[in-house]
Amino acid sequence: MAYLILGLALFLGVHSVRIFADGWRTQTIARVGASAFKAGYAVVSLLGFVLIVWGFGIAREVPTVLWIPPHGMRHGAALLNVLAFVLLMAAYVPRNGIKARVHHPMVLAVKTWSFAHLISNGNLAHVVLFGPFLAWAVLDFISARRRDRVQGTQYPAGTGSATVLTLLLGVVLAGVFAMWLHGLLIGIKPFG
Repeated sequence: MAYLILGLALFLGVHSVRIFADGWRTQTIARVGASAFKAGYAVVSLLGFVLIVWGFGIAREVPTVLWIPPHGMRHGAALLNVLAFVLLMAAYVPRNGIKARVHHPMVLAVKTWSFAHLISNGNLAHVVLFGPFLAWAVLDFISARRRDRVQGTQYPAGTGSATVLTLLLGVVLAGVFAMWLHGLLIGIKPFG
């Protein structure tokens, strides 16, 4: 569990700089340059991610059950994860109506993904992994919306075709991930 917690501290810590130390971030970028800052950010993020994956794998070997979720929660989680993939695609498809409406769809995707996993898994390793991601996403969304208001950020209106493309890509990617990639990459088959 220690590797998982250390990985979360590194990964979410570096991703929380804009939430808790935006002024320091701006000063550091001015002092060392954007490229050096991004390189350091990437190294710490990658190290944290590797520790999360490794630590979660170790923590799952001897599960500590906190509660047993009702069987129906798996279906609820599956639907929420489809929504998470649609939101993830909304972060990348230009001029879609979802991004125009919610402004920060990737952060909402993380919120949805982590919440879905929390309601469908009742062991300690899952709570330790997904709980901090959910808390981080809530704080990051609030922080990002506050920055938007202060800076007067305007998001372009979405188009119907881009929105439909976003929905299709999200649903297809969710299906591919649930049916094949989740088992291959994570070692858990949600529907098998």
